[in-house]
Amino acid sequence: MTAMPLRDDMHLISVDDHLVEPPHLWQDRLPAAYRDAGPRIIQVEDDRGQISDVWLYEGRKYPQIGLNAVAGKPPEQFGTEPMRYTDMIPGCYEPEARVIDMDLDGVQAAICFPSFPRFAGTVFLQGEDKALALLCVQAWNDFMLDEWCAAAPERFIPIAILPLWDVDAAVKEIHRVAARGAKAISFTENPVPLGLPSFHTDHWDPVFAAAEETGLPLCLHFGTSGQAPTTAPDAPFAVTITLFGCNSMFAAADLIFSPVFHKHPNLKVALAEGGIGWVPYLLERADYVWDRHRWYQNVNQAVPPSELFRKHIWGCFIDDVHGLKNRHEIGIDRITWECDYPHSDSNWPNSRKRAIEVFADIPDEEVARMVEWNSRELFNFPRAS
Repeated sequence: MTAMPLRDDMHLISVDDHLVEPPHLWQDRLPAAYRDAGPRIIQVEDDRGQISDVWLYEGRKYPQIGLNAVAGKPPEQFGTEPMRYTDMIPGCYEPEARVIDMDLDGVQAAICFPSFPRFAGTVFLQGEDKALALLCVQAWNDFMLDEWCAAAPERFIPIAILPLWDVDAAVKEIHRVAARGAKAISFTENPVPLGLPSFHTDHWDPVFAAAEETGLPLCLHFGTSGQAPTTAPDAPFAVTITLFGCNSMFAAADLIFSPVFHKHPNLKVALAEGGIGWVPYLLERADYVWDRHRWYQNVNQAVPPSELFRKHIWGCFIDDVHGLKNRHEIGIDRITWECDYPHSDSNWPNSRKRAIEVFADIPDEEVARMVEWNSRELFNFPRAS
């Protein structure tokens, strides 16, 4: 007989939440000479007289202060973009308020991805002054380590972004943040649409080697390639939202047919917000293709793609009932849980209540591994003694 899941001693750990950068982040951390060009909040009035909070960076306006940060609103009021900080609940941008919201939701700990810099810091690829761009990356990481996570070290898992335009600088930043307590790196799911070399080159080897050396997993959040799955210009955005998990499928397929895991046998990759239900099919298909086509393809001849996936890649889910039914095909140790606060896919403030329903027929030991222990081991984030 199956025991009741989600005992009080089971911690929900979200491997994919988001924060909204407070207005002071860069202005408090950049050298004085860079503050005017660095990211800062201004107010902009549109033709209807509506005032919006907008990021200004090197003279360019970025209106996405809190992309889809709709926590606390009914679905009828969801949208892609809060226009002002006052349109969001404080837990979006204040760590102390976030902890309160996590307590309401029954969530113990979380990784929080960026918003304005985009999920892997790729907005700084657009920077004209790369010295400023590097300072901006470092400022975000220092905010994550010194302010956001420092507010509640047992509740937040520190993640860092990289200066993706400069491999040497990225390697130095990995070692810098690792020494200061970072537990993960946000990296792009596909560098090519960003104008960067692919996973099939040796360009990223120093970055991957540094990630191996420091033990920091690469977190590949969908959308970090700058490309969204679309079907037609006039298709509703609901089509894209439905298909976003395909980006994680693309990333997984790209990696398991690339040289990356053969050259970096200790590299760990976490696919963020892509779901898990697709994993059994993709691995079956990849192995079938490998078995039939590897002889004339420039791919490895020795290790089936599914074996590489199950050694190097973790997936996560919000509400993936189909994926959980097939959890043994995926691998219990490859599955993690996410909340996605404050976005519209999140079940906040009912994440734990929903988890009880989703895990109702799954044995306790499997539930505990998927909601907590896989994440603690992956990100080297032990329980406090």
